[in-house]
Amino acid sequence: MSEQKVAIVTGASRGIGAAIARELGAQRINVVVNYARKADEAAGVVDFIEKKGGKAIAIKASVDSAADLDRLFEQTLSKFGRLDILVNNAGIGATAPLDDVNAELIDAAFATNVKGMLLASQRAAKAIGADGGAIVSISSALALQPTPAQAVYAASKAAIEAATRILAQELGPRKIRVNAVAPGPVETDLLPLNDGLRAFINSKTALGRVAQPADIAKVVAFLASDAGGWITGEVIGANGGLRI
Repeated sequence: MSEQKVAIVTGASRGIGAAIARELGAQRINVVVNYARKADEAAGVVDFIEKKGGKAIAIKASVDSAADLDRLFEQTLSKFGRLDILVNNAGIGATAPLDDVNAELIDAAFATNVKGMLLASQRAAKAIGADGGAIVSISSALALQPTPAQAVYAASKAAIEAATRILAQELGPRKIRVNAVAPGPVETDLLPLNDGLRAFINSKTALGRVAQPADIAKVVAFLASDAGGWITGEVIGANGGLRI
């Protein structure tokens, strides 16, 4: 069994998930880079970690599939012999005004964002050893900030926050801490910014800039670390002082 801690990061082939995987790898945590479609990008994250002296593997699995998640956790334990950290990062957007919302959009958002988080957390709770560990899920500032056309997405993220608080109570006796991070706007390929949108976000953020994935990754890494050992059941806003 590896003496180093082991983390699974879902949806880690790009964006915030990739940044989290790289940050954990830099802390000499063995990282499982989970992905659903972007195999080349996941391999790039693994390569980055390994070139920095860390250990990582990429495993394809859809978090909305119980069978895929079973395989993800089985392969993790087979490779590293332990699990200490789960980061529930995999998620999809669901932007639509109410008139355009349909059952397919709701089902897709909740299957990945909520079902995936709950099923992965269930498996992590069974895999984490007696010394305990940490589960960190990615929510969104939109869970609390009323924004037109975001009812489905915001509802799915609010569900993650509610589940986080409940799981913290359930898993506390097993020394498993459960928290969430709620980012504001983050510059990724999923949020392309033109000059006008960038200026607007900058004007609404106390720190005067748009977040980068690494900003969120550092918060997640803190919550997963021993330094965050007295924090559980919390949703940490990581938004640079966003106000709208």
